Amino acid sequence: MLEIATGIAKGIEYLHQGCNQRILHFDIKPSNILPDYRFKPKISDFGLAKLCARDQSIVTLTAARGTMGYIAPELYSPNFG
Repeated sequence: MLEIATGIAKGIEYLHQGCNQRILHFDIKPSNILPDYRFKPKISDFGLAKLCARDQSIVTLTAARGTMGYIAPELYSPNFG
């Protein structure tokens, strides 16, 4: 279980730091994590993803993205954070 969680974290880190453009997924949830034949986690479903430049530190959203229950609370609640 720890290896799966670590693999997911490494995948998200790669999307945010390892690509030429940052990829913000916006919908990380169990059904979007798929195991390969060695049970290594692979992140899937980039339908809500947003690309942003590496030097861009602020991302503007017109609406919350993601699945309720998994979305970051600061994206949908003005009273949080």
